[in-house]
Amino acid sequence: MNIKDIYKNKKKIREIFNSSEFEERYTSDLELGAIYSKESTIFRLWTPVASEVKLVLFSKEKDNFTKIEEINMSEDNNGVWIAEKKGDLDKIYYRFKVKIDGKQNEVIDPNSKAVSANGEYSMVINLEKTNPENWENDVKPEFEDYTDAIIYEMHIRDFTIDENSGAEFKGKYKGVIEKGTRTKNGFKTCLDHVKDLGVTHLHLLPTFDYKSVDEKNLNVPQYNWGYDPENYNCPEGSYSTNPFDGDVRIKEFKEMVYNLHKEGLRVVMDVVYNHTYEAENSLFNKVVPYYYYREDENGDFSDASACGNETASDRSMFRKFMIDSLVYWAKEYHIDGFRFDLMGIHDIETMKLIRKALDEIDNSIIIYGEGWTGGDSPLKEKDRALKKNTVQYGELQIAAFSDDIRDAIKGDVFIDDKPGFVNGGQGFEESIKCGIVASTNHSEVNYKDVIYSDKFWANEPYQTVTYASAHDNYTLWDKLQISATDESEEEKIKMNKLVAAIVLTSQGISFIHAGEELLRTKCDENGMLIENSFKSSDLVNKLDWTRKEKYIDIFNYYKGLIKLRKNHKAFRMNSSKDINERIEFMEFEENNLVGYTINGEGLDEFKKVLVLFNGNKEDVKLELPSGTWTVVVNEKEVNELGIKNINEAKIDLLGRAALVLVQK
Repeated sequence: MNIKDIYKNKKKIREIFNSSEFEERYTSDLELGAIYSKESTIFRLWTPVASEVKLVLFSKEKDNFTKIEEINMSEDNNGVWIAEKKGDLDKIYYRFKVKIDGKQNEVIDPNSKAVSANGEYSMVINLEKTNPENWENDVKPEFEDYTDAIIYEMHIRDFTIDENSGAEFKGKYKGVIEKGTRTKNGFKTCLDHVKDLGVTHLHLLPTFDYKSVDEKNLNVPQYNWGYDPENYNCPEGSYSTNPFDGDVRIKEFKEMVYNLHKEGLRVVMDVVYNHTYEAENSLFNKVVPYYYYREDENGDFSDASACGNETASDRSMFRKFMIDSLVYWAKEYHIDGFRFDLMGIHDIETMKLIRKALDEIDNSIIIYGEGWTGGDSPLKEKDRALKKNTVQYGELQIAAFSDDIRDAIKGDVFIDDKPGFVNGGQGFEESIKCGIVASTNHSEVNYKDVIYSDKFWANEPYQTVTYASAHDNYTLWDKLQISATDESEEEKIKMNKLVAAIVLTSQGISFIHAGEELLRTKCDENGMLIENSFKSSDLVNKLDWTRKEKYIDIFNYYKGLIKLRKNHKAFRMNSSKDINERIEFMEFEENNLVGYTINGEGLDEFKKVLVLFNGNKEDVKLELPSGTWTVVVNEKEVNELGIKNINEAKIDLLGRAALVLVQK
């Protein structure tokens, strides 16, 4: 086959790119992009379908680019085009001219490490100059077991943009690490708030360079979550103090990570390798048309992302791109974890190889993602990194979000007024139990009655993310407002606290959406609740820090549950064997009750733990196992030293409340 002529027959393209012949002939292990040294820079671009590639170098004065030189590149045996330029090219900008099927495109480097505003030019960079002082001595916060993770999902801009945040650098990387920020009435905000809350990891919504915010016009109101990938290996410029100079965003991103580590917080990046903002006109498609994407039988883009395209992780050079990119972020930026958007679009083999590559750098890096797709895919279902296929990972730490516990707790995210366990729904007991054991195999869970699963799907608890809400869909508080319209605020607060108690005492990896602890709401100027605020205004998306003052009791409840979890291994066991042997569920005649005991002997200073959840509005009287019990969690507070002791044979469990009792 003449690889330079494959675009004559569009329907044959998929067959060619999927063939073992193409993979063997054109897979390259070379480092791609601009490989800098003070003596010279080597440029490499993989495009075996190109008939000609030229490197174009530019200088920059303010935001004006002047062409310096155009250099012909040469092709190696695997389709990699190479050029070397002598001298120190630090902060020289560049593009490629790529000729394919008689048409020439001028493109930036898909492997860019630095870019100009809006990613219009790639930039050569001496990365050593971007390192904060003592970067080589950066120490990651202590993190022993994957199940120790308590993740706080936040958006860089939302975190500080509120006028009441007290931050100077609102909406910026620098704002994330400001210390001493307070509301006007002296309540801690931003970094001090998160530290006080006690979480272990900050999960940052997309912070790679994305397409949907114009970095040249940041004075014009604009907002996006960032799930519109463009330059995967560069930080987003709109969060920097100067998006026009390619090195500033890199320096400020590293400073953010470094200072978060110093404050005891690890950093997770939200990565979106499953699709790109554009398809036909994307950067990938201008370099090797149709290779980086899956196609349907007609040769058109398939769309499992529901965003117009889906990438092809099962093709060797996109698999390499993903692994190289993740390794780069882990090494160069000291990233501590990765959350995969629509992970179910990626193939299982690639996810395993990613885990292996990251383990070689730091095996404490956590991996988790959405174990579903946004539509059908040409990739066979058995090969997709779906939630139900998590069992194929063996003991590897690759986790999926549990939509089972999410929707069992508070109702279907796709049916606004449909309630769950805490807000008036019925029949969710087995789904709650499945969540409590982190989706692992437990002899006392009837998986046939679990809402989205008919069997266990995680081999180990560190393969499940236990959560109730995330950035998608309504906030937890708004879902409760919509699904329990006849209930008072007081009742809804009870529901919210019960949700927190279920999530933070269940096994697995804990995950909280930023603002849950403030009863976060997303309401526009017309009083409408916004379900998916991906491009709504700051008014809708900001963390409203005045709500902390109003709902400080809720914050303290979350804080207490987090402290309890961190101090007691009984709530975050490392193995499914321990969970199955140590957790014993109770049986009740009444509906909407879940209770269980944990045998903590040899594991925890709590020799026995009793956990009770009442999803009913009404109080119930329950029999207690024998012995003297100390209440450490009730409907009002968390105090692991003890709220009160109970010697009676029965106890009143209030409506929409949790009780945790212990024997020491």
